[in-house]
Amino acid sequence: MLKEATWKEFKDSGLLWFVNRTLHLFGWAIVFSYDNENDEDEISRVYVARCKFRGFDEKTEEKGFVNLTQHMKDNVDNWLEDVKE
Repeated sequence: MLKEATWKEFKDSGLLWFVNRTLHLFGWAIVFSYDNENDEDEISRVYVARCKFRGFDEKTEEKGFVNLTQHMKDNVDNWLEDVKE
């Protein structure tokens, strides 16, 4: 089963932050560009890039863990049903 999701959903879930934490170990990142810098709902492009980043600042880490934990809490019952199918 596949269910298409938006890049915004992926980002808001905390999964973009989580994946980029891992990618930063290898000097890579997934980058989002926006049509309007003030409107993060209008993603115009997503690409991978080489980077010098090796992690995130404390505020971003805290927000990432909160978002990802909330996403897991909200979806754990669905995931259990998915793996039982």
